Amino acid sequence: MTAPPDDCLARNDWICGDYLSTRRQILLDAVGQHVQLTVVSVALGLVIALPLALLARRRRWTIGPVLGITTVIYTIPSLAMFSLLLPVYGLSATLVVVGLALYSLTLLVRNILAGLDGVPAEAKEAARGMGYGPMRQLLTVELPLAVPAAMAGLRIATVSAVALTTVGAIVGYGGLGNLIYAGMNAFFKAQVLTASVLCVLIAVVFDVLLLAAERLLTPWRRVVRRPRSARGRRLLTASGRRA
Repeated sequence: MTAPPDDCLARNDWICGDYLSTRRQILLDAVGQHVQLTVVSVALGLVIALPLALLARRRRWTIGPVLGITTVIYTIPSLAMFSLLLPVYGLSATLVVVGLALYSLTLLVRNILAGLDGVPAEAKEAARGMGYGPMRQLLTVELPLAVPAAMAGLRIATVSAVALTTVGAIVGYGGLGNLIYAGMNAFFKAQVLTASVLCVLIAVVFDVLLLAAERLLTPWRRVVRRPRSARGRRLLTASGRRA
């Protein structure tokens, strides 16, 4: 009876340290491309979504068409989307970036618009009472107050872009998706699992970073915690009794 090989690559194990050590540069290049495609596409989507949301807010009759068109775009399957863009951009990274940016529009536009519509009327009236013009009021009052809703949409759009980037492997620009598809075709277990786990880690890192950015941009939402110590509780109880 033949003994199994000592090399986990030869055994085609799912978890293989040798794969990480021998393909380190390949993995780094794939991660770099994946991150770059995600960041550029979401940034492009945000640049397009913000003016659309402001237009819909200013011209209320455009809300239906804007949300309707972006929703229809979002329902197009990714393979069909890339096929439709292929005659324009060819087999290039631009094709993937534009496709992902289009997918992000419905999430970004809806949440930015919801954030702007959720700004309290009292805040707007106070800004006008202080002599703020429309542009200054938008930049210093309305947009900052709309950050929580906008960031919620941005987080979802970014995580979705991380996942959809893998589909770009069909045109050769899928980041870790290239490794996943190649590994599936060759039934290379370690490559499929490693690239998939890295995709998950990238999505988690992006989500955590955006959540931290949201907290930095919205300091007024931080809740002042009550004292948790026994002394603090006694002081609160004593003050309550005196009252």
